[in-house]
Amino acid sequence: MAGPRPIGHTVPQVAGKALGKKGLAFGALITEWPSVVGAQLAQRTQPDRLAFPRGKREDATLHIRAMGAIALELQHLEPLIIERINGFFGYRAVARIKLVHAAPVGTPALRPPPPRPLSMDEEIALINATAAVEDDELRAALERFGRSLLGRPPAPRGVR
Repeated sequence: MAGPRPIGHTVPQVAGKALGKKGLAFGALITEWPSVVGAQLAQRTQPDRLAFPRGKREDATLHIRAMGAIALELQHLEPLIIERINGFFGYRAVARIKLVHAAPVGTPALRPPPPRPLSMDEEIALINATAAVEDDELRAALERFGRSLLGRPPAPRGVR
């Protein structure tokens, strides 16, 4: 038995197998994504795949997972993002970006925060507002909806 070995010696072998050809570069991009594109974009996007042209190790297409309005923002920021990615790699690794309409995988930041508990006054006002609804299921659904609306954190300034 050879004894313990530094984990850094085995990571490239394991990561290389898990990420496939050119996987170490892509793995580094995944782990450093927030520092490459910034924290705001990193919370709402995720590199999905790095596709190099056959037989080349440059001018790849980076597939990025994004949904909704952030996809439009990424289109406008594409030249800047490509420049930052290529600066990260140190050569012209990426030539273009392709957007994949999908939510980033395993990103808890995309979930809205749970609603806060309502104050006694808010709870009484909500019950009074729904008291006239005769259907029990509908009243309960309206109360749940009211709690979720009233318990939301306030929107940032300038956002309605």
